[in-house]
Amino acid sequence: MTNAQRTPSGWMLLFLAWFLATGATLGSLFLSEIVGVPVCSLCWYQRIAMYPLALILAMALFPYDPKVVRYAAVLNAIGWLIALYQVLLVAGIIPEDLQPCVQGIPCSRTYFSLFGFLNIPLMALLTFTVIGLLLYYVKRMEST
Repeated sequence: MTNAQRTPSGWMLLFLAWFLATGATLGSLFLSEIVGVPVCSLCWYQRIAMYPLALILAMALFPYDPKVVRYAAVLNAIGWLIALYQVLLVAGIIPEDLQPCVQGIPCSRTYFSLFGFLNIPLMALLTFTVIGLLLYYVKRMEST
């Protein structure tokens, strides 16, 4: 398989990652600014990791630049770890002594959920996971 044949598939995976990052960015803005869901400290840290992904991945699409994976993967990993921490915090697995949001909006409280179980930290964790998998496959396709 030549590079010319691999590029469209890698581009498509990168496009899907950008689409997810952009959807998560717009969704978080909609929930906080339109619906009025309060934003806790951990949610802000996750936004700091997610919002640049929407811009960085878009810039890597035109022209197609698979080297973006090394920068995007770092941001994605940071966001994934913060989202995992918050999911464990909401589930009550992490003790209250280790909670960073003791003043203002508590990070362990659920303000919005879909289907009764899909809360915002879990949605963020799933989004970071899928974006990470897509970036992994882009890197894998380009290295072979």
